[in-house]
Amino acid sequence: MPAIVDIGPLVAFFDRAERHHAWAVERIERLEPPLLLCEPVLTEAMYLLSPYARAADGLLELVGNGALTISFDVEDHADALRTLLRKYRDVPMSFADSCIVRMAEIYDGHDVFTLDSDFSIYRKHGRVPLPLIRPNGD
Repeated sequence: MPAIVDIGPLVAFFDRAERHHAWAVERIERLEPPLLLCEPVLTEAMYLLSPYARAADGLLELVGNGALTISFDVEDHADALRTLLRKYRDVPMSFADSCIVRMAEIYDGHDVFTLDSDFSIYRKHGRVPLPLIRPNGD
């Protein structure tokens, strides 16, 4: 199954102390590579993993070897991202979340791999629930 990856599963994959670590490892092994991500997700995950040099290095290794691929250019989708951020201002929606929702719109056959319950609120194309891979929800 192809997937768009969010920050939570990336951090949980590398952080053995994270409560969803085993789930993230098991799911990543079952997902069809490459997992798609956007630069805002990579940036936030790198920041959260920065205290753990080997984990941050491992994340970049996954990007370098093609297991994770950056498949989104913010510049090409600025208007759509602005619309999403306005629509979900009350949630509130992060910039990374808006990129993931937009990616779900353009990569229609991909599920969103996340730990974030806000993705159950978001809709692609304004009305379609996102297909999610979440703990106790896949």
